[in-house]
Amino acid sequence: MTVRTPLLSVKDLKVHFQLASDSPWPWAAPRVLKAVDSLSFDIFPGETLGIVGESGCGKSTLARAVLNLIPATAGSINWQGQEMRGASAEVWQGLRKDVQMIFQDPLASLDPRMTIGQIIAEPLHTHLPALPQADVMQKVRAMMQKVGLTEQQINRYPHEFSGGQCQRIGIARALVLEPKLVICDEPVSALDVSIQAQIINLLMELQAQMGLALVFIAHDLAVVRHISQRVMVMYLGRSMELAGKQAIYQSPRHPYTQALLSAIPTPDPRRERHKTQQLLQGELPSPMNPPSGCIFRTRCPIATSACADQRPELRALNADTEVACDIV
Repeated sequence: MTVRTPLLSVKDLKVHFQLASDSPWPWAAPRVLKAVDSLSFDIFPGETLGIVGESGCGKSTLARAVLNLIPATAGSINWQGQEMRGASAEVWQGLRKDVQMIFQDPLASLDPRMTIGQIIAEPLHTHLPALPQADVMQKVRAMMQKVGLTEQQINRYPHEFSGGQCQRIGIARALVLEPKLVICDEPVSALDVSIQAQIINLLMELQAQMGLALVFIAHDLAVVRHISQRVMVMYLGRSMELAGKQAIYQSPRHPYTQALLSAIPTPDPRRERHKTQQLLQGELPSPMNPPSGCIFRTRCPIATSACADQRPELRALNADTEVACDIV
């Protein structure tokens, strides 16, 4: 059996933020917000890992920590056998060419003072400064064509484009360096549904053409199902379930995953009327004061008193599914 080697291996990653104490006493200890708390996953060449969860669960913080855009508190970020957490700025600069990011807000992520030709060419000037300008422009035009833009648009500015076109520009900027891994931080959440489908299909086409690995972050489970091979479900900075697409959508094991999937609308009105929704009880706890033991226990329909004593770690149920629950 062939053993696959991951491109990126994240182990026990923590991202904690210290906040000012709400106590009037100056000697009081600062509060700690645990945005990401002991989270692990691997990314393999050519695959797409979907990351889903409620707003505020730490998805975007995780993406930025993996790219060292914010510092990780603890854990390991291993890129092709090289430990990157704590690496120097020069070492990270060498990695930027292979790992790129597509941001959530397509217009806000583009410099309004630059033409789209300059925007797409900027990574080439940064990482390949010796590349002749004629070759730079050739790569820019080729990438514009790949993402569905025309050469006639090369001297236009971002405000002259729609949201979907701006996201195509962002994709072109991320892919012009031909990276190995692209982290997509909710890249379609700001777009209309019809445009979302176009962007998702474009990403899948480019992935097949260029052999990309993708981390696709979203809160829409239907979108993640369309593009991902594996899915990780996050809750309060931790992974609740990590499984293959078929396993997680056909037989979810964690109660939180089951509740998320039951909320997906069904196109058939008759099936939608008779569908049983698993509504979560209570409010989402604060990441500054998470519950003891299992962090999901305060909203879990199958929780027992034992769930308050020990925090469950991801454990393998089979070759395709890991779940952080001691009951299922």
